[in-house]
Amino acid sequence: MIDLHCHILPGIDDGAASVDDAVDMGRQAEQDGIEVVCATPHIRHDHDVRIAELGRRVAELNRELDRRGIAVRIAQGGELSETTATELDPDELRSISLDRSGRWALLEPAPGPIGDSLGATVRQLRGRGYRAVIAHPERHAGADLRERLAALVRDGALIQVTAAHLEEGATAPALAELAQIGLVHLVGSDSHSTRAGRPVRLSGALEALASVPHVAPHLDWIAREAHAAILRGEDVEPPFGVS
Repeated sequence: MIDLHCHILPGIDDGAASVDDAVDMGRQAEQDGIEVVCATPHIRHDHDVRIAELGRRVAELNRELDRRGIAVRIAQGGELSETTATELDPDELRSISLDRSGRWALLEPAPGPIGDSLGATVRQLRGRGYRAVIAHPERHAGADLRERLAALVRDGALIQVTAAHLEEGATAPALAELAQIGLVHLVGSDSHSTRAGRPVRLSGALEALASVPHVAPHLDWIAREAHAAILRGEDVEPPFGVS
């Protein structure tokens, strides 16, 4: 499995607080069967993430995981804020694309319910040659969430929900309903630490999706095929439609 949304780089945003914390996150991933974790620090105004340093930081963490015998690869990326997306130059945008593929960007909606501006940002990114993975829409739900997500999919976006929220909790039934109408394409851990909050874990969410008839026949695509193609920079089209 591949986790495309994880704040595993230590000491860079509100994610892993130390190298040991990051290593423990890698160990969690390995125990869950995750082979690749895309490091996606926040690229937004309230975090001083220096994009030019990401390659070095990812290489350092990969060396440390290898030294400690943890068979997980860290890929480079970023969680790009909707409010920052238009400010990056071409080199910066490529550096925070998922595995530096130059094709897919993990896009964080602005605070509050999803509005027209997110669709405009998705289209602006597409004009620059990028497609968007929409992060944690369950945190940006308004009365018209389904219609908003369907419009984003028509603009070429894929929808990623947070694995822990799909696995259990108050939002799980609503996310299962979104999956049933074809509006869940990917799951990501959005883990920030082993010390508190969500673990680096995807398997529980995939088990939950196995009980959703619309997507159950496509679990391998959701768990592996789509993520791997995104990291390769390929175009990805869901094998199920929006109903």
